[in-house]
Amino acid sequence: QVHLEESGGGLVQTGGSLRLSCAASGSTFSSHAMGWFRQAPGKEREFVAVISWSGGDTYYADSVKGRFTISRENAKNMVYLQMNSLKPEDTAVYYCASDRRVKTPFGLSYYPPDFDPWGQGTQVTVSS
Repeated sequence: QVHLEESGGGLVQTGGSLRLSCAASGSTFSSHAMGWFRQAPGKEREFVAVISWSGGDTYYADSVKGRFTISRENAKNMVYLQMNSLKPEDTAVYYCASDRRVKTPFGLSYYPPDFDPWGQGTQVTVSS
């Protein structure tokens, strides 16, 4: 079972940047696609970005495309989310999560029920 822990959140001004990190424990990390999701107060959890188990494929929500970059280092059991040109509407708790499927050939998922486990989340606040 993989355990996930996010870090790197904080307070930043509009237009600023943050880099979120997700540290994973467990030997199966490199066999699973990894995703970032976020949840703002009063809203449902939404998909942000996903990266394949190999790191070769990525997919982004339209709202962050061109501003956010997901990456991973399997040798270090780490996943990252580089966030640039931040906007107040990016304010949320950000979660990393592991796709349940092992080295799936069926493409990337952005559907939260396909992901387990989840980290505890890290708060990102963008001030206007």
